Amino acid sequence: MHRRQFLTRAAAGAALLATSGPLARAAGATAPTAPGRPPRARESRTEVLVVGASLGGVAAALAAARMGRNVILTEETRWIGGQATTQGVPLDEHPWIESFGATRSYREFRRGVRDYYRSHYPLTPEARSDPTLNPGAGWVSGLSFEPRVGLAVLFQMLAVHLSAGRIQIRTQYRPLAVAMEGDRCRAVTLRDETTGDEHTIAAPMIIDGTELGDLLPLAGMEHVVGAESRAQTGEPNAVDGPAAPRDQMQFTHIFALDHLPGEDHTIDKPRDYEQWRTRANPHNGQPKLPLPDLFGGRHDYYIKPDRDPALYPLSTWNFRRILCRENFAPGTFRSDVTVAIWTQNAYNFGPLLGVTPDEQAKHFEGARQLSLSLIHWLQTEAPNPSGNRNGFPGLRPRGDVFGTDDGLAQYPYVRESRRIKAEFTVLEQHFRNDVEATRHGPVKYKDSVGLSGYRVDIHKPAAGGKVSLTIANHGKHWCQQIPLGALIPVRVENLLPACKNLGVTAVTNGAFRVHPTEWNIGEAAGALAAYCLEKKLAPRQVRNTLGHLADFQREVVRQGFELDWPNREFARSYFSHVSVEDPEWYFGEAKRLKRRF
Repeated sequence: MHRRQFLTRAAAGAALLATSGPLARAAGATAPTAPGRPPRARESRTEVLVVGASLGGVAAALAAARMGRNVILTEETRWIGGQATTQGVPLDEHPWIESFGATRSYREFRRGVRDYYRSHYPLTPEARSDPTLNPGAGWVSGLSFEPRVGLAVLFQMLAVHLSAGRIQIRTQYRPLAVAMEGDRCRAVTLRDETTGDEHTIAAPMIIDGTELGDLLPLAGMEHVVGAESRAQTGEPNAVDGPAAPRDQMQFTHIFALDHLPGEDHTIDKPRDYEQWRTRANPHNGQPKLPLPDLFGGRHDYYIKPDRDPALYPLSTWNFRRILCRENFAPGTFRSDVTVAIWTQNAYNFGPLLGVTPDEQAKHFEGARQLSLSLIHWLQTEAPNPSGNRNGFPGLRPRGDVFGTDDGLAQYPYVRESRRIKAEFTVLEQHFRNDVEATRHGPVKYKDSVGLSGYRVDIHKPAAGGKVSLTIANHGKHWCQQIPLGALIPVRVENLLPACKNLGVTAVTNGAFRVHPTEWNIGEAAGALAAYCLEKKLAPRQVRNTLGHLADFQREVVRQGFELDWPNREFARSYFSHVSVEDPEWYFGEAKRLKRRF
């Protein structure tokens, strides 16, 4: 039985004993074993072990294998790909992504997604000829697509290495322990959640590609959880007062929907429905879940008065839409498909990090119950302008989009991780553009191994609570580089971060947590691991020896990394750029094609 089936059918107490995924990890549940035999302990060895097949973890494995190293890549869910697949998040990217600001392989991934649709789907002639095809035509991104397409493309990119045996993938593997010898990680023990067997994998280079930085506490590594204080970092947006470990960004258990009017796909009332339904909105006394612009309406904060809503009506429905039926031959699809990453299902009622396993399990399940409650409310009680009845029973949860049976993603969308204490920590003041020291450009990192161009996107209220920190800080930061020093722990010699667990702060994580940056971080970690094995060096020796650093940077540039921005630009998201720059921007509905990058 799959994890999602288990969680859908089990009672509340039994849900904490699911046999895989975040609830099981938090509660320490034991996986079932094959009938008639006890769990087995196995041992193996590889050159590079990547624990966690997040988007950064996959990029790390790809880079190390590309440089000739043998890699074992493990993942606790059933799919690889993290944000882009198991979590279901359309690509959050800066607006220059079609031209620069990413590695060559990340662009190959984007191109592969478009080519997959052209090869396997009946696109309209307009969509097929569009070089910047956006299958979902979502306005959050220039490329929104179905998670399983992303999964297929990742396997295409890994295919030659899988066939050659350079990469082995083991899914539903959960890390349990890290064996240390002094300041070196010798091996990681993981549990196969399908059999209950424990597998210890030794490697001279280990990379943490987990979504929450799970190896850091297991290895006893120095790390940070939550928000640093302004006294610690000097950052304008740091906490004014003592550090706040429980001050962590909200997370969301995403779900997918399509809409079939005249049909009834109402789900059973979730266990905690009344709790979420009656949580009042302090502004209007209504339930917390209303979405009056689900199928139409405008997001007036962003929209310039001269934008023509008939060209592209911005709504909650097409915000993160992953399949726009108008881009496909008539009759192919009965409905669009969208994913819900909305204020109404953002879980901010407790942290995931630095808490007991029981508390973490409570919050994982709370986020799941919130999203299920939102689905049920939309189907049964949401104001329906037709006037015939409340609710939209034709909204159909599309768990098949994620390989689940309840509409929810395999794993929640987490925006924040444990973060290593690094040789170098990226601070907000390195790239503020409204202070004298960096008014004319950001601090340049001599050890740059890549780029991030996203704005500081922090899902917390700003002072006064009227807008988010994201909105309050829009336009105040330059595009960034990724310093190698942020990938190197202060003490441990051979364990590297591959995603949100690098040396950033709670503030700068807001710019470094998105898809192309995470891919770049992971790809740099994988390349560094392979380079260290070839040269018989420790990672900090590469950074701190000018000759080795220059040689490593030449190598990653040869592989398609970009180390600096061609122009000085303030950091922004795709939509925050185009909504200001061009009120008639083309978002991907091919029949309304107006312009291209």
